[in-house]
Amino acid sequence: MFLNKNKFGAIRPPKRSKYDMETAATSDIVIINGNSHPDLANLVAERMGLKNGGCSVYHKTNRETMVEIGDSVRGKDIYIIQTGTKDVNNNIMELLIMAYACKTSSARSVVGVIPYLPYSKQCKMRKRGCIVSKLLAKMMCKAGLTHVITMDLHQKEIQGFFDIPVDNLRASPFLLQYIQESIPDYKNSVIVAKHPGAAKKATSYADRLRLGIAVIHGEQKEAESDEVDGRYSPPPASCSTGRQRTTSVTVGVPGNPMKEKPPIYVVGEVTGKIAIIVDDLIDDVESFVTAAEALKENGASKVYILATHGLLSSHAPRLIDESAIDEVVVTNTIPHEIQKLQCHKIKTIDISILIAEAIRRIHNKESMSYLFRNVTLED
Repeated sequence: MFLNKNKFGAIRPPKRSKYDMETAATSDIVIINGNSHPDLANLVAERMGLKNGGCSVYHKTNRETMVEIGDSVRGKDIYIIQTGTKDVNNNIMELLIMAYACKTSSARSVVGVIPYLPYSKQCKMRKRGCIVSKLLAKMMCKAGLTHVITMDLHQKEIQGFFDIPVDNLRASPFLLQYIQESIPDYKNSVIVAKHPGAAKKATSYADRLRLGIAVIHGEQKEAESDEVDGRYSPPPASCSTGRQRTTSVTVGVPGNPMKEKPPIYVVGEVTGKIAIIVDDLIDDVESFVTAAEALKENGASKVYILATHGLLSSHAPRLIDESAIDEVVVTNTIPHEIQKLQCHKIKTIDISILIAEAIRRIHNKESMSYLFRNVTLED
C-alpha cells in the first residue's frame, strides 16, 4: 500500500469528497427533545435526514424529572427541541435538566430550540412583581445552553436578557403565503390590528400584501385588576409615637381619574371586506371574539385570525366555535391537536422546515440573514 506523502515526507490526508464532508458534519449533530412537542422534533429530524437522539424524559412517583440520554454526546453539537405548552413549568425543568446533562457529558455545544419561549409575556416590571423572562434567561445560561433558537418573541428586547446568542426567527413569510394561497379573494381583505399597539405589525403585513389596514380602539388587551396594586392603598393615618410623628403627604396631590374600558371603535373601512387579524400569540380568546363581533357589526364579510403561537387555553376551542370568527390559523410551534378536534375552525401551518434550516446554517457556520429576507423589524 502506497501512502500519499508530500515533498517533506509527511503523510497527506486523503482527499474527501463533498458527500463525505457533509456526512461528517451531520454526524456531529444530535437532536433530542423533551415531552413538550415530540411531533415537531421528529419533523425537524426527518427534514434534516437524521434520527432523533435517544433521550428519555420521565417523571418519578414524587414528580421529580429524570433525563436519560441513550447516545453519546461527547464532542457533539446538541440541539434540544423543547417548546412552551400548558404544562409550562415541567417544560422548563425538562429543558434545564437536559441542557445540564449534555453540558456535564462533555458536549461541544448545547443549543436550545424553543419555538415558543415560556413566560415571554412577563418581560416588563408590573406592580410588585418581577421580570420573569430575565430570570428564565439566566437559568438557561447557567444550565449550559450556548445558543437559543426561538420564534416571534413577544417582545424583541427579551434577547437582551440572555448572555448567549439568540436567533429570533419569524413566521410571517408562512402566514403571508397562507393568506395568498388559502384565502379566496384575499385582494379584498383588510389587515386588522386588535389594539393600537399592534398597528406596526399590521402595517408590515399590509405593505407586503398591498392591502389597507384597520385598527380596533377600545378593546382591552388583558384583564388587569389594579385594585390589588399599592396605588390604591389608603394613606397612612396620622399618629404620634414619642419622638416621631407620621403625617400623610398626599394632601394636595391631584387624583387621577379612574381608568374605564372605553367603547369599541373600528378605525378604518371594513365594510364588505375580509378582515384578517394578525398577532403573535392567541391564548385567551375573549378579546379576539369581541373584536370579531365588532368587525362583523361594521360590515366585515369574514374574520380570520392569524397568529404564530396558538396556546388556546381553557375553553378557547368552544368559544371560537361559537363566535363570529370564521377561521383561526396558527403554526405548529405549540401542539394543539386536541383543540383542533374540538373546533374545526383551527388550521395549522408547518414551520419545521424553517427550524431545520436554521439548525443546518448554525451548525455549518453559515449566515442566518437569508432566513430574514423580506422580513421587517415590525414582524
